[in-house]
Amino acid sequence: MKKEIIIFIGLFLFLAIGMHFKQWIDHPIEHLMNMTHGGAFGIPGAVHPFVFTFLVYIIVRFPALIKKLFSKKKLPN
Repeated sequence: MKKEIIIFIGLFLFLAIGMHFKQWIDHPIEHLMNMTHGGAFGIPGAVHPFVFTFLVYIIVRFPALIKKLFSKKKLPN
């Protein structure tokens, strides 16, 4: 569980900095304060980073889930 939270937070920071690099460099405090007024694709401002991060998280972790489901488990002796 701890590993998954670290992956989610890492994705969140990577996406936030990657998509809004200029705003984070020029005026980070103002960017955070205006977060509630933004938004994307009809998703309210403060929620949209978490929604997009969750979607990317699902895409990134899906192959690992498939691998785990189809991997052969060792039977105890």
